[in-house]
Amino acid sequence: MKNLAVAFVVMLTAACGGPKQFGSVCDDPSAPDACNQSCDPTPGAAQSCPAGFYCSEDGRCDAECTQGGGQCGSGYVCTTNGRCESDGNTGPTGPDASCPAVNFTAKAVTPSIQLLIDRSGSMSEAIGNTSRYNAIRSALVDSTNGVITKLQSKAFFGASLYSTDSPCPKLYSVGRAINNRDNIANLINNQSPNGNTPTGPSIDQAVAGFAASPPPAGSPPIIVLATDGLPNECNSNDTTVGQQKSVNAAKASYAAGIRLFILAVGTGINDNHLQAMANAGAGVQAGQPNAPFYVSNTPQDLTNAFNQIIGGVLSCELMISGSVDQSQAAGGTVVLNGMTLVYGTDWTLSGPSTIKLLGQACENLKNSTNPVVTASFPCGTVIL
Repeated sequence: MKNLAVAFVVMLTAACGGPKQFGSVCDDPSAPDACNQSCDPTPGAAQSCPAGFYCSEDGRCDAECTQGGGQCGSGYVCTTNGRCESDGNTGPTGPDASCPAVNFTAKAVTPSIQLLIDRSGSMSEAIGNTSRYNAIRSALVDSTNGVITKLQSKAFFGASLYSTDSPCPKLYSVGRAINNRDNIANLINNQSPNGNTPTGPSIDQAVAGFAASPPPAGSPPIIVLATDGLPNECNSNDTTVGQQKSVNAAKASYAAGIRLFILAVGTGINDNHLQAMANAGAGVQAGQPNAPFYVSNTPQDLTNAFNQIIGGVLSCELMISGSVDQSQAAGGTVVLNGMTLVYGTDWTLSGPSTIKLLGQACENLKNSTNPVVTASFPCGTVIL
């Protein structure tokens, strides 16, 4: 079975304003053979292109859409000669006729993932037959089965260990790079659990690290937070204030364009705080479905959680160059390999600039040799 453990970036090629414009199926990586056929563009000339195509001005068979492909977007239909035309229902509540199609094309990218790992004193406590800290080490950098060991060529991985060492919060870090397993392993091996859990200001420092050393162009920034206890402060054990500061920091991370995932090592953090952190890090608004959080009670749980988080980012998240109003995401159309996907079942927005494929759609994406993903949103939902 083919397995493409990569992410895809979806580039926005048109914006609101000006005449309606549509893309071409002949620009897709798996374009039909008819796209290479010559034809006579002279008005009145005999139609020599096959069904579903028209003759373009440059004398080539072309098509803006395919039947059932969804390329035209809301308010338009695909004609038998492959052109997008209004469906006649574009009244005051329909699409703006002056708003062009929002066309997307999928291209492989490499995400930038900063691991933010709690090294407070409680990380020396047991999980299964080892310590929580050692379980983190094994899950990430085991020489055979570590998640980073297996995927280090697929992402710019970096890591930071945090605690209340002076100056608090003290982060011991390795910068993000391809094939960075050995450096991250050395970082973890050269430290040990100590101090408390200043999660909020540590997230702030990780976000500042992305600002100081931005990801390469087109590489989506991600923070994966692994912690085993309720957060406190540098100069206080007050977890109430610590929790609020952590949620605020997760919101600030998302606002800066950095998605944050949270993974609990053991059961020392209540579900309410984990859910609040997950939602803040994913930009979830009131009334929207909750973002996932992860809890590990055994070393294998920990490995599975890292695989699920990082594997999902690598495989099924599609970044767009613009932003979409998440409250109106359901009005969009996403098509994978010619099949229209169902919002909420097959895809969702995990951020204003991130389409995430779900379930079988995700598997279909990973198992496609040359996946073609297109998407469109009503003009008013796109914020550039």
